[in-house]
Amino acid sequence: MKILVCGKGGCGKSTVVALLAKELATRKNKVLVIDNDESNIGLHSRLGVGKPDDFMNYFGGKKVLFDKTKEMSNVWTLDDLPRDYLTEKGNIQLLSMGKIYEFGEGCACPINALSSKFLEIVDLRDGEFLIADTDAGIEHFGRGVEKGVDILLVIIDPSRESILLAKKISGLGQQVDKPVYYILNRISDQEMQDIIMNSIDREKVIAIIPENKEIFMSGLAGNEFNMDVEGIKEIADMLESRKKAEVKLE
Repeated sequence: MKILVCGKGGCGKSTVVALLAKELATRKNKVLVIDNDESNIGLHSRLGVGKPDDFMNYFGGKKVLFDKTKEMSNVWTLDDLPRDYLTEKGNIQLLSMGKIYEFGEGCACPINALSSKFLEIVDLRDGEFLIADTDAGIEHFGRGVEKGVDILLVIIDPSRESILLAKKISGLGQQVDKPVYYILNRISDQEMQDIIMNSIDREKVIAIIPENKEIFMSGLAGNEFNMDVEGIKEIADMLESRKKAEVKLE
């Protein structure tokens, strides 16, 4: 199953990606985490792995990515991934599409083009999950990154902007016929939860993650996440259940 995690900047996408990857990995699943955020430089530390070299360099770098991605047609499996561009620990692998490093080097469009094509052609086997961490907002929809995934998870933090963006993403998900689910993050009390739930389609909510100082301090210090967090197991349960149902249909 290919899962794409999206939402506004600062809502906790990378945190949820790391926690969910670790939970799925403890259940003996093989998990490939895709870092598709050109400005995120800390996801690897949350997973407890080193920072991998940019996958775009495997194809010759950012300047030639548009041409190279057009040539990608063969199906890839996780075994086909070049080891020099992966970092891993246990059942978790991390692949970073690319970053912005220099002033004036241009937009991240080629990186999103690579992500879109890769997600479309990668083929997962039983017991394998792919979780893609996206850049903030909805630009990745414009590049068609969502086309190759199976499910969209939208992180909603306690802000009006996050609620409005979640609704927008839900509509975009319908356009590409992808199921969209909501995860409420950093919820500190019942009143806050009620305000958000009354503002969205509550049937799409699959988990509520409380405000958690341990997560915040661990992330602040750049440490690996090694804690059980309320809400994460429920997300993993739902994903595994959907995956089993899809296998039966096949």
